[in-house]
Amino acid sequence: MALITLRNITLAFGGPPLFDGINLQIGEGERLCLMGRNGTGKSTLLKLIAGEIPPEGGEIMRQQGVRVALVSQEVPRDLEGTVFDVVAQGMGEATALLAEYHRVSHLLAVEGGEGLLAQLATLQKRLEETGGWHLHQEVERVLNRLSLDADAPFSSLSGGTKRRALLARALVSAPDILLLDEPTNHLDIDTILWLEEFLAKNVTTLLFVTHDRAFARRLANRVAELDRGRIYAFACGYDEFVERREALLEAEITRQALFDKKLAQEEAWIRQGIKARRTRNEGRVRALKKLREERRQRRERQGTATIRLQEAERSGALVVEAENASVGYGDRAVIANLTTTVMRGDRVGIIGPNGSGKTTLLRLLLGELEPQQGTVRLGTRREVLYFDQMREQLDLDRTVQENVGEGNDTVIINGRSRHVIGYLQDFLFPPERARTPVRILSGGERNRLLLAKLFTKPSNVLVMDEPTNDLDAETLDLLEDLLLEYSGTLLLVSHDREFLNNVVTSTLVLSGDGQVREYVGGYDDWLRQAAAETPAAKPQSAKAPADTSTKTRDRGEKPRKLSFKEERELEALPERIHQLEEEQECLHATLADPEFYRGAGAEVAVFNCRLEELEGELEAAYARWEELEGLKG
Repeated sequence: MALITLRNITLAFGGPPLFDGINLQIGEGERLCLMGRNGTGKSTLLKLIAGEIPPEGGEIMRQQGVRVALVSQEVPRDLEGTVFDVVAQGMGEATALLAEYHRVSHLLAVEGGEGLLAQLATLQKRLEETGGWHLHQEVERVLNRLSLDADAPFSSLSGGTKRRALLARALVSAPDILLLDEPTNHLDIDTILWLEEFLAKNVTTLLFVTHDRAFARRLANRVAELDRGRIYAFACGYDEFVERREALLEAEITRQALFDKKLAQEEAWIRQGIKARRTRNEGRVRALKKLREERRQRRERQGTATIRLQEAERSGALVVEAENASVGYGDRAVIANLTTTVMRGDRVGIIGPNGSGKTTLLRLLLGELEPQQGTVRLGTRREVLYFDQMREQLDLDRTVQENVGEGNDTVIINGRSRHVIGYLQDFLFPPERARTPVRILSGGERNRLLLAKLFTKPSNVLVMDEPTNDLDAETLDLLEDLLLEYSGTLLLVSHDREFLNNVVTSTLVLSGDGQVREYVGGYDDWLRQAAAETPAAKPQSAKAPADTSTKTRDRGEKPRKLSFKEERELEALPERIHQLEEEQECLHATLADPEFYRGAGAEVAVFNCRLEELEGELEAAYARWEELEGLKG
């Protein structure tokens, strides 16, 4: 049964129709991936479904009581309080209790005092009565896994961290339909893998927009594409969708070619003059008018970007060489004993958790940062271009044309002068779009604009920090081909596993403890080599859970004298329970520490597995204690 139905939805914002009669149903259990070129309205469609904006025509029908949560690319401005406060808003009625408990706990840790202790005890009781403890643990679990500081003021966070907090809020709210707009932006690979697993196990119905092909392949059981104001749904996974879409596009090209041929024949006929005015041919004239109108209303598919890199004079054979180079801040080693050599033409991928030092590594390799120990030797004739994931090189208040032309009407591309408007059309910015402020562009359009701006300059060393964010699939494919043909040197930071696999020839992997390891090949190659050199961590030998097969006796059964063995067991149980609870508390503290995730690797799964075992052992121990006490009377 459909949870949400869109029927004949239209929306134009005063210009050409963005949506021109969209029909879509979202059923329970569907994980629908929404695809489409940049600027086709994917984010707008999510806001329509979430009820944030109304359609101009048509209707949106929601099943009664359906709860929808949206994580959009824009951060709301009216959110206040700590990260915990914002995330706990997703917990419904328990929000106020949880926020107050967290506030009092923090004050008690800082100030102490009997009054705060009594207040905390009251809150604990109310949370127990309302089932709030489970919700509190869920909030903390998601916060820890997304590396969020629960006590940090939300207003002080960067844009990317705010989006992670809003993602956490949506995940803990457990809505009937979860809407995600580019959820993998600003996440590292480990967190993306966790998010994939979390969504697959815990979210029943999902509608998401993503540029991450591996993410789409893992989660989608249905795909819909926005194209020229219409939506086309495919009941299949991502890979099959790509094949079926290509077949449909080829069929459309053939159909349009036949239509255009027929129209040309009819136009030639009407130009013959007198015959066309005979009564018996009036029907043919009316048919021609209909063909003309159909051709006029045809919305051409957006073309393919023509992206070209200007290559500077070749650099020296050596681009950079580091030997035992180290950089740190205070007592923390960000990069420790780095030894690597980058030669001309190398395409190096850089992988690591957020905060592990990827930007520091780039600055070290570019010569912007001096090593505190060891040496870094730079090559000669380096012409460096830097793609910044925050897009700080773009002036949001200037137009697209002004950002690229920098006050000029022309740009020099491979020695030839080109008008800025014509150059921008290569990057799929039509003249009217070229004259609009950057502020109103979508995320993908801004990334495409930054590529256009950078590629007006020649280079032989290209540094790209998360270039795939928000780009559509077609532009991603083109960028991959461009980088493969680039004869210069590439340093690429990316969380896009497929992009890394397709582009880089080696990887530098940061573990978060200062260590940087080098591997041949892309992301999958790194996983294989790392598994071969370091055997997977073996789970700790789990203690056998207590036997719970013996049922607690009926309350009406008379007490009896315990056997000697049962007496000893009863005496040992309190200490046994105390040991289990201590181990449980220790594991919770470890898993609550964001630093643990930066270098833990396989230990995370081991610790979570042990935590689940402990819960079962504790439950069994308490049940056995209650049973023996009941027998003893």
